[in-house]
Amino acid sequence: MYINVIGAGLAGCEAAMQIAKRGIQVRLYEMKPCKKSPAHKSDLFAELVCSNSLKAMRVESAAGLLKEEMRRLDSFLMKCADRCRVPAGGALAVDRDSFASLATEGIRSNPNITVIEDEITQIPDDAVTVIATGPLTADALASDIENRFGDSLSFFDAAAPIVTAESIDMENAFTASRYDRGGDDDYINCPMNKEEYEQFYDALLHAERAPLHDFDVNNPKVYEGCMPVEVLAQRGEGTLRFGPMKPVGLTNPKTGHRAWALLQLRKENSAGTLYNLVGFQTNLKFPEQKRVFSLIPALKNAEFVRYGVMHRNTFLCSPKILTGYYSVKEKSTLFFAGQITGVEGYMESAASGIMAGINAARQLEGKEMLILPGNTMIGALSRYISDPSVKKFQPMGANLGILPELEKRPKDKRERAAAYAYRALDSLEKFLKETGE
Repeated sequence: MYINVIGAGLAGCEAAMQIAKRGIQVRLYEMKPCKKSPAHKSDLFAELVCSNSLKAMRVESAAGLLKEEMRRLDSFLMKCADRCRVPAGGALAVDRDSFASLATEGIRSNPNITVIEDEITQIPDDAVTVIATGPLTADALASDIENRFGDSLSFFDAAAPIVTAESIDMENAFTASRYDRGGDDDYINCPMNKEEYEQFYDALLHAERAPLHDFDVNNPKVYEGCMPVEVLAQRGEGTLRFGPMKPVGLTNPKTGHRAWALLQLRKENSAGTLYNLVGFQTNLKFPEQKRVFSLIPALKNAEFVRYGVMHRNTFLCSPKILTGYYSVKEKSTLFFAGQITGVEGYMESAASGIMAGINAARQLEGKEMLILPGNTMIGALSRYISDPSVKKFQPMGANLGILPELEKRPKDKRERAAAYAYRALDSLEKFLKETGE
């Protein structure tokens, strides 16, 4: 018996190791060195293509909590990262070449893993399979995935920011649906008067944009509906007021009047702890997004858990097709892991690989598959990517906003983060003891 793992990036390496340590043979397919994606340069596995930072170390943070949970799940890549750390203040940063070399050595030396240097162009049907081919999945395999799942595979050129519900200034906002269609709390509306809008519009026009890679600019498969808001603004001052910021159909109950312009926020998760800036896809630099979008009165203190991005990205509309086990709803022997599932970030991808690997092994062995408790960061991410209430699915990284609310919520931000973390780790330890993992 064996399990296929497609792709030797962060998620694929973690999945392969989780399967192998359970005594199951792994066939790990990797198209390097024969072929590389436009973003990859090295022949090594687990290549870090952007920053060498794995984000905050402090457990009392979303990124730190995620990594601590991974350690307790016997993460292979966390062991590699800890061995090749470089000074980075409160962050965990690594020597990228040493990190990839350690990962490659560990994979290639494992007696239960057979590395096959070949490009997979179709989803295998010969065994339980984990697909971890990343956001730049090669065209042939991407086409096969798209053929199998219809429009559930997205190639987008821009995505909108996401903010926490608690950071929205409701004194400057109101809940309502346009023309009273839908529930009263379906949207949070952020009105602006003429002066406020003109100030915002001018800042948006002159804000600095992030540079694009050639493979982003030349991506032929993008949606017109994802036009960045700053590009729309260039078409004229009224474009946004007749587009994503149109105020028609909405009367502010606090004033009895219609606003000059209005931004709508839509729930990003079923718990209502996160909100998406509707129609605000953007390619502005992250500090510029914070500066410009905070000019909207209701967002003056907004906490951004995900900034808007613009690049080629291949990801599944996971709520339609994946379970919280990272398996396909209609084919329990097929799993996806990594950024193709809609988790975003190095360690988020690796964590999804851990869970896909564990569940692929358990599926083969006829055991019940696992979802970690929802109050853990890894469990919350698996629930987010499989939450059917998420209608406009966008990739998501680790953040405290996706965790269930605390029973007793400290007012101090640091104390609150610590409470989330300690609750998660306690819950994880109990879960691991109960399941024998």
